Amino acid sequence: MTNSPLTPGIVPGRLPAETYCRNFADHEPPLDAHEARVAADRCYFCHDAPCITACPTSIDIPLFIRQIATGTAEVAAKTIWSQNILGGICARVCPTETLCEEACVREAAEGKPVEIGRLQRFATDKAMAKGLHPFARAAGTGKRIAVVGAGPAGLACAHRLAMHGHDVVIFERRPKAGGLNEYGIASYKATGGFAQKEVDWLLQIGGIEIRTGMELGRDISLDQLTSDFDAVFLGIGLAGVNALRAAGEDLSGVHNAVDFIAELRQAPDVATLPIGRDVVVIGGGMTAVDAAVQSKLLGAETVTIVYRRGQEKMSASGYEQEHAAQAGVRIIHNAAPVRVLGNGSAEAVEFAYTSDGPTGLTLSAETFTLKADQVFKAIGQTLTGAPGTLPVAGGKLAGASGKVWVGGDCAAGGEDLTVTAVAEGRDAAEAMHIQLMAL
Repeated sequence: MTNSPLTPGIVPGRLPAETYCRNFADHEPPLDAHEARVAADRCYFCHDAPCITACPTSIDIPLFIRQIATGTAEVAAKTIWSQNILGGICARVCPTETLCEEACVREAAEGKPVEIGRLQRFATDKAMAKGLHPFARAAGTGKRIAVVGAGPAGLACAHRLAMHGHDVVIFERRPKAGGLNEYGIASYKATGGFAQKEVDWLLQIGGIEIRTGMELGRDISLDQLTSDFDAVFLGIGLAGVNALRAAGEDLSGVHNAVDFIAELRQAPDVATLPIGRDVVVIGGGMTAVDAAVQSKLLGAETVTIVYRRGQEKMSASGYEQEHAAQAGVRIIHNAAPVRVLGNGSAEAVEFAYTSDGPTGLTLSAETFTLKADQVFKAIGQTLTGAPGTLPVAGGKLAGASGKVWVGGDCAAGGEDLTVTAVAEGRDAAEAMHIQLMAL
C-alpha cells in the first residue's frame, strides 16, 4: 500500500512524533512481579478447570498460575510451552475474553475473570528474558520433514518434530518467518519486534532450517516435497483476499486491509505510512478492527467500520469492538457496499441497508453514502490460486499420498486464531511422529 499522486489526501505524518510513540506503545502493559502474584492469588485452582477445556491448546492453566503464585514463573512458562510453544505471542493476541477467561469461574461469580492472558505473558516473558530454551532435542531419527509456511501452525509443528529428533526444513514465501504473528496483527499488540524474538527463541531447539522466499507452486511443488522428504506439513495460511464485487473497487485509495496491516507491521517508522482523512473499513472480523483502530492511531480524522450483518454475527470479539469504539471508530451494521465513488481515486462509498433472513442476505433499495478517501477491504481471505480451503481428513490432506498433513487457516474449518493454528500444528507433528516411527 503506497501513496498515489491520484490520492493527494492520503499522506504520512499527520501527527506529532510523540503521539505516534504513545499510540503504538504496548496496548496492554505487562504485569510486574507484585501484580502477577496478586492476580494469581485470585485463581480458585479448580480441579475440573473449565479454563483448560476452553483453551484450544489445553494448557494446564491452574497449574501454571499456582507456579506463578509460588514464585516459580520460569517453571510456569515451561508448563505453558509444553502445550503451546508460542505461548508468548498468544498471551498478547489471544481473544482470552471469549476463551479461557470467559470460562473462568470468577467470571461467572463476579463478572471479573482471573487475568489468565496477562499471567501467561508474565511467565513467558520472564523465562524468555533468561535466554534459555527449556526443551531438549531427542536423539536423531534420520527422518526429514518439510513444513510449508512459517506461521503459527508451521512453527509449532516444526518445533514438536524437532523435539522428537526429526530434521525439519521450513519453506516460507515471505522474507521473514512468523506468518500472522509477524505480518497480520496490530502493531500495538506485539511491540519491540517480539514476533521475531519468539521465532529466534523457538529455533534454539535445533534441527530446524528455514528457507525464506520459497513459495509452493512457484519455487517448489508438492510432488517434489513428497518425493524428497519423509513427510510434509502444509501450514500455508490464506494469502488471497476476497473481492468486494462492487463497482469502483479498482479506484486508487482502495486497498486490502491485510496488506495495510503488513506494511504497518514492517514499517521502521509508522509516521511514514500514508493515511487518509476519511477511512472506511469493510468487514466484521479482527482484521477489520485492527485496520480501523490503526488508521485512527495514524491520524485519520474519521474511521468507520461497515459490516453487512448484525453485531451478533461479527467475528471480532465484543472486547475488540469496544476497543475500536474507545479509539474513536464508528461501527455500522447491516449495510453492504454497492459501489466506490470517485474520479480516478476513492471519494466515497455507497452502501445499501441489508436484512438477514432465512434465504440469506437481502439488500434494500435504501442506500447511504460515506465520505472516504481511503477504503480497506477486510472481508475474508482465501487460498492463493484456489477457492476455499484444503480438504482435510484426520489432519491429512484428502487424496494425497498419505504423507501430507494440513493445519492452520488453510485447512477446512480453520478458525483464524493463532492459538488454534498452534494446536493443529502441534497435533499434526505428534501424528506424523507416530507414523514415521512405525515405518
